[in-house]
Amino acid sequence: MPQKKNMILGKVKFFLIFTFIYISFFSSSKSQEIEDLEGKFIEIKVLDKVSSKSTKIKLEIEKEKKFKNLIFKAKRCKNSEFDDDPEVAAYLQVRDITQENNNKVFIFNGWTFLSSPSLRPFEHPVYDIWLTKCYN
Repeated sequence: MPQKKNMILGKVKFFLIFTFIYISFFSSSKSQEIEDLEGKFIEIKVLDKVSSKSTKIKLEIEKEKKFKNLIFKAKRCKNSEFDDDPEVAAYLQVRDITQENNNKVFIFNGWTFLSSPSLRPFEHPVYDIWLTKCYN
């Protein structure tokens, strides 16, 4: 009878250890997948319509960056979960420091998409911007 108890106890231990390994492996990979979808940096391309020069700018999430008379702040960026039709989206805020109410009003405040920049166009007399990528 004690041998049967030891076999049952061994099976229970094996099951608990296997379950712990399975949960820890798959929960960490799932959180890693979600973390991979959300980027820490975005890259945008800014076109100066007057000089016809374009500049790539790297923005860190939640940090402001000044470019000429614009201040950019990226709030979030996300890569799509689907490989067959990849999509990159970023939430971006832009202020023009030449305007009097520049601390209160954004000239652009919203999501922008890599595949469809015309969905939420950035309208400015001197500059155009495009999202180029979201990465870690």
